[in-house]
Amino acid sequence: MALRNHSTITELILTGLSDDPHIQVLFVLFLVIYLLTVMGNLTMLLLIRADSHLHTPMYFFLSNLSFLDLCFSSVTVPKLLKDLLSEKKTISVEGCLAQVFFVFITAGTEAFLLSMMAYDRYAAICHPLLYSQLMSTQLCVKLILASWGLASLNSVVIVLLAVNLDFCEAQTIHHYTCELPSLFPLSCSDISINIDILICSILLHGLGTFLPVFFSYACIVSTILSITSTTGRSKAFSTCSSHLIAVILFFGSGLIRYLMPTSSSSLDLLSSLQYSAVTPMLNPLIYSLKNMEVKAAVKRTLGKYLQYFK
Repeated sequence: MALRNHSTITELILTGLSDDPHIQVLFVLFLVIYLLTVMGNLTMLLLIRADSHLHTPMYFFLSNLSFLDLCFSSVTVPKLLKDLLSEKKTISVEGCLAQVFFVFITAGTEAFLLSMMAYDRYAAICHPLLYSQLMSTQLCVKLILASWGLASLNSVVIVLLAVNLDFCEAQTIHHYTCELPSLFPLSCSDISINIDILICSILLHGLGTFLPVFFSYACIVSTILSITSTTGRSKAFSTCSSHLIAVILFFGSGLIRYLMPTSSSSLDLLSSLQYSAVTPMLNPLIYSLKNMEVKAAVKRTLGKYLQYFK
């Protein structure tokens, strides 16, 4: 094994959502959540690809968000579903590290993507005449590639912190999935440097993605308030309200999980469930229910298929 653990621990035990045997009834709930996540995000991907009216920078980013939500949810929820039906909830050390890596790379890329989408809304509302120049296809592709690259680099650094942990006797993770804050209490070595590096990484990543969102919306709000027409204000706000809801759901729960002290409390579990299971399910609903262009695209696509089968 690559890990420098002084014991022969090869697997870790997950406590899951609860020790209560009746918690298995939650299997149906999370199965429905996962199925809705898969169907909703796949529908959004196919719809954006099929409808030429949605071939714009905003929906290019949204299609990538749907792909990320599919990946993010699939990293944790299938294992959760399996454990809800199992008496023995275990995961190999290598599998645990793999889960840590993929949680960080998908969540990290999504944070960058939400930041880019905020800039896209800023360009559309504050500089509508220059929008096509500011958000060219080449720039959008480069931004997506950069987000994956930076998130991958950050994930490698995070996993290296876990690889260097010395595990002793403790092997129970008081959580339903492998996340770095839950792994640290299992180590019998000095983890103060690891914690400092993790906090610095989260702060750099979090602030580096949240600050552009903050400044973009500061400019957006200023521009909206300068619009004299009530209809104009409402239309401008509606173009960014879906994204704002997605940002609050994702960043709020993520920062609570990684910046608050690990306590194995219900808040830890709820915040993790929020950004890894609930938010990926809600994003397609938020962007479809509050977006007239998506609704129109659904009608056009359904109309085409109905005509085809007549």
